[in-house]
Formats: sequence, C-alpha cells, structure tokens
Amino acid sequence: MEPSNLQQEKTSVRSMLMVVLWPAFLMACVATGIFFSLVDPMELIVLDERLHVHMLGAYTIGFLIFWVLGAFSSWLTALLLQKIS
Repeated sequence: MEPSNLQQEKTSVRSMLMVVLWPAFLMACVATGIFFSLVDPMELIVLDERLHVHMLGAYTIGFLIFWVLGAFSSWLTALLLQKIS
C-alpha cells in the first residue's frame, strides 16, 4: 500500500469515527437530560432489584448506554449510506 493511500485510509477512519461518535454524543446528552428529568436514578429497578448506585454513577451509566445506542444508530446509518453510493 502506498503511503498516500495509507494516509487517506487513516483520514477516512478518523472522519468516520467523528461522523459516528459526535452525533451519538450530542444525542446521548439530550437523551440523558430527558430521561433523568422524568426518572429519579434512586428509584431505578432492574429485574425486580433496586439498583444501589450513587446518583452520579447512575447518570454516568445512563449516559454511556445512550451514547452506545446512538453510536450504533449512527454507525448503521453511515454503513447504509456507503452501500448506496
């Protein structure tokens, strides 16, 4: 592989990461704000067990879950757009 092709591939991967992760981050911020406006983290129950997590821990875990879901959605959209063009 030529050095210019390698550099172009690195740039492509970086730009794809930004196209996927940045919108996912923004949506995770919005989703976390909306979700925890409606749900008290100390009242979360999973599989009939109350979660014993500090409030900041619950916010962090919720944010990361929303970010992963948003990243998956953005990645799937980017993948489908590459298949079309």
